[in-house]
Amino acid sequence: MTKELIINSNTSEVEIAFVENKQLVELHKEKTNNKYVVGDVYLGKVRKIMPGLNAAFVNIGYKKDAFLHYLDLGPQINSFNYFTKKTLSKNNNFSLDDFKLKEPIKKTGKISDVLSVNQQILVQISKEPISTKGPRVSSEISLAGRYIVLVPFSNRISVSQKIKNLDEKNRLKRLIKSIKPHNFGVIIRTVAEEKSVADLDADLKKLMEKWNLLVRILPTAVTAQRILSEVDRTSVLLRDLLNESFNTIYVNDNFLYEEIRKLIKSFGIHKSDIVKLYKGKTPIFEYFGINKKIKSSFGKTVTIKSGIYLIIEHTEALHVIDVNSGHHVNAGSADQEKNALEVNLESATEIARQLRLRDMGGIIVIDFIDMHQASNRRILYEKMKEEMKRDRAKHTVLPVNKFGLIQITRQRVRPETNIEIFEKCPVCGGSGKIIPSIFLIEKIEDNIQYLIFNQNEKHLKLIVHPFIYSYLTKGIFSHKFNWLFKFKKRIRLQQNTSYHFLEYHFFNKKDDEIKITSSFVLK
Repeated sequence: MTKELIINSNTSEVEIAFVENKQLVELHKEKTNNKYVVGDVYLGKVRKIMPGLNAAFVNIGYKKDAFLHYLDLGPQINSFNYFTKKTLSKNNNFSLDDFKLKEPIKKTGKISDVLSVNQQILVQISKEPISTKGPRVSSEISLAGRYIVLVPFSNRISVSQKIKNLDEKNRLKRLIKSIKPHNFGVIIRTVAEEKSVADLDADLKKLMEKWNLLVRILPTAVTAQRILSEVDRTSVLLRDLLNESFNTIYVNDNFLYEEIRKLIKSFGIHKSDIVKLYKGKTPIFEYFGINKKIKSSFGKTVTIKSGIYLIIEHTEALHVIDVNSGHHVNAGSADQEKNALEVNLESATEIARQLRLRDMGGIIVIDFIDMHQASNRRILYEKMKEEMKRDRAKHTVLPVNKFGLIQITRQRVRPETNIEIFEKCPVCGGSGKIIPSIFLIEKIEDNIQYLIFNQNEKHLKLIVHPFIYSYLTKGIFSHKFNWLFKFKKRIRLQQNTSYHFLEYHFFNKKDDEIKITSSFVLK
């Protein structure tokens, strides 16, 4: 599997495209002035206690107060509160080496017994502001490194469940126990598997430096001040994704190029030469075809090459995906059950990609093609789980229910990636919107192929707008000429000035319209 990262940096934001096997699977956009990022630590002030919700609203400087639930306080909130109070009173000599941990709070307790209005409290962003909601925060601070996560005021060592080898789990626990400071817990990440004690120790020392920085900054901090900042999204992606299987990273900014090379070397991966500085005049996303991939992957309707298409609808907390067989090559098969299974399995792969690409979170309901055999429903369920394994977000996939639906819950920590793919119509003064014009020729060719090879149409006439007619017939080796060799059929081409710019229709030998395509104009 080839893995590429293409990074487009400009003055206002950094865009990161993650490509697997030439397919766009993740797209991240980071504003350069974004202050409220997952992982950032703030000194907040409790504004309001809500006993009915067992939660508090905390001022961290955002226009909407952050939401802090009792279950997000963490068991060692009393130790954190004592530390915060002592440090804010200019106690710069506070050390965890000889600190006696306070009694953990009960899971069934009340937030009013732990916090009070106007109390200053350290919080960490766990969910960025989404829609009309402010950030969600936690007071269980953790500092994430490449191999481990450091948890102050804890002595627990835990290992990622994705590390299956029991001997390796025990080895990692022994190593961490021998090097970790007192009163610091450690979560060992999946990428730590087979790593040496030197790698783990170097990671631990960097995280301890961050903690010591927090201790130095806090005594002079004021309410709503950011105490620690998570590294930028590019560094987070590299930290979480990068391994020896990564092939290439393209970046168009010289400063970012050097920073990424340093970052890779700090990870202990001797592959800094995979970072390439792009110097071309064509925009980097245009050169590598990312813009085209984005336009083909977003929008309400997503078409798969075989003719299957998905309808994706969004609400505040629920996403619905409808699977349609469309012009699937075996749509006319006599074995409807087999055909339904093929369509569903192919759709499952694309749906898993769409969830990662759009970063869709909350509840996702997928309406697959109905299947009557329980064995086929189990095959689909296993396929969906297998495709979701590459998704780094926490998720749960439920089996196919009696209505033919699969339900997925997926962690949402950032706003969903939503990109407007429609373009202004060039012939109606910009008042209308059309599907991206770069897909018009591909769409026409797909329909020609379907009509000739699936519907056995021997005589086709295509009528288009004059602008499109000129484009299709331009030059000796025009699109019309190429179609003759590609499909072994002569396509009659005509123009009609009354058509919309991207409107086209097919007709048969009797000049009867073939109802297959719809106008490219969005009504």
